[in-house]
Amino acid sequence: MTDPGARSGDPVAPATPGAGLLSELRSAIARYVILPSEQALDAVTLWVAATHLQPAWQHAPRLAVIGPAKRCGKSRLLDVITETVHDPLITVNATPAAIFRSITDKPPTLLVDEADTLFGSVKAAEKNEDLRGLLNAGHQRNRPTLRVSGPDHKPMKFPTFAMAALAGIGDLPDTIMDRSVVIRMRRRAPGETVASFRTIRDTPGLHGLRERLRAWVAPLVDVAGELEPPMPVEDRAADTWEPLVAVADLAGGEWPVRARAACRAMTAHESGQDEDGGLKSRILLDIRRVFAAGGNPDALSTEHLLAALKADSEAPWAEYGPTGLSARGLQLLLKDYGISSANICFDRDTQRKGFTRNSFLDAWNRYCPDPAEQPSRIGR
Repeated sequence: MTDPGARSGDPVAPATPGAGLLSELRSAIARYVILPSEQALDAVTLWVAATHLQPAWQHAPRLAVIGPAKRCGKSRLLDVITETVHDPLITVNATPAAIFRSITDKPPTLLVDEADTLFGSVKAAEKNEDLRGLLNAGHQRNRPTLRVSGPDHKPMKFPTFAMAALAGIGDLPDTIMDRSVVIRMRRRAPGETVASFRTIRDTPGLHGLRERLRAWVAPLVDVAGELEPPMPVEDRAADTWEPLVAVADLAGGEWPVRARAACRAMTAHESGQDEDGGLKSRILLDIRRVFAAGGNPDALSTEHLLAALKADSEAPWAEYGPTGLSARGLQLLLKDYGISSANICFDRDTQRKGFTRNSFLDAWNRYCPDPAEQPSRIGR
């Protein structure tokens, strides 16, 4: 199957037995949980497989499974992940000290449910600042934490490096989100059905799949550690997604293309979700999509641009302000980028307020560069 997000420069490799295992894992996850997109399903599949190669990675990506309300499938997804990852260590409300002592030089995979109880309020977040620090430090290898321990009160180093999945209502702290592959779950719509999950009945099959994944990757640890796959994103996003893309390249077949398509789509979506100035980042991305959908014309009228922005059911613009995003609101969002509307002649005798595509090029390049137009990140 060809992925619609594929790019002509994406690597294509012969399929290995791992490609079939990844497809089995993907189908197993989809049996019990409806993910928000095909790309999200690919990402979860690759993340699970990557946990079995933790010794190979420089960075340990977090998997942030979040949703706006209860009954969005977050805990069910964590149930399935628990039975397929490497050495799962699941907790609902563990102390940082307990987690410190659970991570060794051969780390488990941390699985934290109800993460909103740890970080969902200012008071809770302050109480669990040590845990947030552990999760931040553990994203990168060789970032131990120091604690005074034992009767002699000597400082001791505790390793922090471990892959982790966190599930909860609402966004996690931005420092964790920035180190995560983010899965934004949604409540099932009428007509969407999944199989029930029963531990006694269903875990043997998932455990069998886990063991076959482990057997596939076991001889590949050294090879995986040497990989520097071409990445469609840069900086921390590339650090976070690199293990997933590397697993896809090891598997071959359609997975290298699928992994990079998921990386592009999901990082582009999250770039507009940051807490500080998130809407200002989002508006640039959404305006670029409107221009692209129209064949990248030289200009668009303000009226057309607003209508297209508010027509996107997954964007915030229809609910922005009392009647949705207005011309004035659009001007204010774009003000800091030095972009403003102008009188443009769209017809022979008619001028209307609008925006030229050229007026956005500098802001797009600086704040939300199109991954398709960026050089591959090789040899970091």
